[in-house]
Amino acid sequence: MTTSTQLPPAPVIDETARLLIEHYVFPEIAEQLADLLQRRLAEGAYDVNGAEELARLVTADLQSVNGDRHLRLKHHADPVSPKQGAATLDAMRRDFDTSLGGAPRVQLLDGGVAVVELAPMLFPLEWAAEPLGAALTLAHRAQALIVDLRANRGGDPDTVAFVCSYLLDERTHLNTMHWRGGERSEQSWSMPYVPGARFGGSKPLYVLSSDSTFSAAEELAYNLQQLGRAVVVGERTRGGAHPCKGWTVHPHLEATIPVGRAINPVSGANWEGTGVQPDVPCAAADSLDRAHALALARLAG
Repeated sequence: MTTSTQLPPAPVIDETARLLIEHYVFPEIAEQLADLLQRRLAEGAYDVNGAEELARLVTADLQSVNGDRHLRLKHHADPVSPKQGAATLDAMRRDFDTSLGGAPRVQLLDGGVAVVELAPMLFPLEWAAEPLGAALTLAHRAQALIVDLRANRGGDPDTVAFVCSYLLDERTHLNTMHWRGGERSEQSWSMPYVPGARFGGSKPLYVLSSDSTFSAAEELAYNLQQLGRAVVVGERTRGGAHPCKGWTVHPHLEATIPVGRAINPVSGANWEGTGVQPDVPCAAADSLDRAHALALARLAG
């Protein structure tokens, strides 16, 4: 709900700048951005009607220095809880309940090729383990598998590891998160046990991507690609590799700020800014047919 009267921008900008300096994974850029926001505030650039317009302008400025697409001032139409992270969690819960828990489609195509669509997010594992485990177990008898991430906008790194665990045979180092300050890092590994049955690490596997595929969904595609486990088919993804947290700075506004950066153990890099480059580039709309054809050709061969 956009407010009809002018929104005083100073409290929002002051709090967003404070959160940047305190939490952003790149402290030097945090200082630059905080200065930029305060300068733009002083110039009157944020004297606008409504929270939605303010969110758009501030987000453009936040992303103007290093193009970090996780760095946002997000507008929420309904008032959100002031509790840290609650705005994102509430929106996620609504999506979870209307998407069969993040696995809206399991389908068997001709030739024994299964499709599992994971969308619109990789939800927190404590919610998603049961529906995702059920979908992946159902697909485990297929001769080849296509994981459709074209409409997936991100989510939980633990859920990425959970999904990878169904697609590999043994415990595997997937990613390392380096948190701000450099004094703490956290490795992500696939799991030694999964509920249900694994598709496993040897049958043909394809991942569909689009220019909307983002964040944790990119990690899933990138992990499997770097391990040589999957062929990525479709479009270059959006390019957001930084895990972030959200803080409510106004009843309708949430600042999302990256607090770490991902480093892949195979590439020594990540997909920030570049996106995941598909192995087989094609329009996202054509990628399912393309991957199906590739799977059938490989099975026939």
